[in-house]
Amino acid sequence: MNVGKMGKTDKSASDRGALVSRHGLHPSSLKRNQYTLSLMREGQRAGLLDQQDISRIQYEFLLLLQEQIIRYTQGESSSVATETAEQLLASAMYAVDACLWSMEDPEKAIASLKTTEIARLHAMGVEQVRQCLEETKRLYHEVKKHKLDVPVDAYNMTIEESLPIFLQKYNILFDGHNTMASIDYPLGIDDMSLQGVFYFRQYLERLHMEDRFCRQWEREDLLRLLEHFGRVCKFDYRLELFNIFELVLHHALFSVLSGGDPRRILISPVQYEQLERMFTHADAAAVGHLIDRGVDRLLDQLPAQDSDTTDYMKRCCRNLVRRIVNAAEHRNLQTVIIVDKEDDIRPVTISLKTGDSMSNVQLRRLLDDISRSESKEDKVRLIRSHFFSLHDYLDLLESDCLYGEDYEALYASFSDTELAILCKIMFYEELRGGAADLYTIIQGREGAERDWQNHLIGFMKRLDLRVSGRLMSV
Repeated sequence: MNVGKMGKTDKSASDRGALVSRHGLHPSSLKRNQYTLSLMREGQRAGLLDQQDISRIQYEFLLLLQEQIIRYTQGESSSVATETAEQLLASAMYAVDACLWSMEDPEKAIASLKTTEIARLHAMGVEQVRQCLEETKRLYHEVKKHKLDVPVDAYNMTIEESLPIFLQKYNILFDGHNTMASIDYPLGIDDMSLQGVFYFRQYLERLHMEDRFCRQWEREDLLRLLEHFGRVCKFDYRLELFNIFELVLHHALFSVLSGGDPRRILISPVQYEQLERMFTHADAAAVGHLIDRGVDRLLDQLPAQDSDTTDYMKRCCRNLVRRIVNAAEHRNLQTVIIVDKEDDIRPVTISLKTGDSMSNVQLRRLLDDISRSESKEDKVRLIRSHFFSLHDYLDLLESDCLYGEDYEALYASFSDTELAILCKIMFYEELRGGAADLYTIIQGREGAERDWQNHLIGFMKRLDLRVSGRLMSV
């Protein structure tokens, strides 16, 4: 067992103590996933565990694994495939993690590791996981009972199909760590550092909070906002991945900032013009101040929200600052602020409709013209005035008629939504797998097969754009 093996960082672990505890522990070094391993490593570093303690703990985990294998095979064998053994050990450690995490005080948890048999900690952890599963089931029934009446497939399928599958198949003893259900509907803020039933409990807690917030508005207004949102972004909102709560929250905020009623999330053309004047020449700091002030006013005018909802709302508005600044710079605020009157807004340039594609002859002629253009500005002007369909844009990018700074200039002319479409196509498999958000995927990529993809990755990294929720919603 490798004591130094670390899981994903979980910032909440640092909230469990000072930067350095009285015994020299660094709570920020403790990880929610693989909590036991990080406790062992940190305890040994701080001198609270010696090598003899570590060896005993490792040995007792091996004994526990042997017991789990016998349970798994129902006494028929004391050996299993390596992959199965790794899964059983991970599940056993997940239960021990649950037990130690519930103690809240890292020093108390380390003391338990030092003085309590691993088998005993495992038994207590299994009970913690079992209780969490029961809480999750009760919470699921609440979410299903009060779910929003909206025709958004990902939202409905997650509640009606994906979550029940998890609750039916979840195995506490042998697969407790596994987050096996396919959850398509994105939350406003998700915490992928959690695993197993603890992840699903948090997912349902946040979904319940989001739905409770959204139920404050009339269904007709919500559906109208969704329809306008789909038209502006040129997709069928019923089939796409986006967060309803974030869309509603932001437009309630826009309503308040433009002097409207927070109960009305449909932004009029007059309100849009006011918001456009407000944001067009404001820098990030000024926009941030406006958003903070707007959130405070929104909280004052809506019925009292509990502290968790208030904190969640504020966190969901943080990404809005960068989106507004970028949209204002590219004169595309209408892709962030959805106006109620469709005729008064200019939709995004890229169309997903195949009928908007040009003929092969037209495409070849334009590609030749672009290749002959001397400046990147001329190339971008030619592209933006003649290319309207996603199919044509992909043909353009795959044609290799752009070089170096040409890509930078073209991507800089795109709105957030247009960039989102390209990113979603490029990183479709990673996003579908749900292992990380778009920001994390982009930051982790060093290269790609095609030149246009390499330049897109570099462009997105330079933007420092933490708007994965928005990008995934397109």
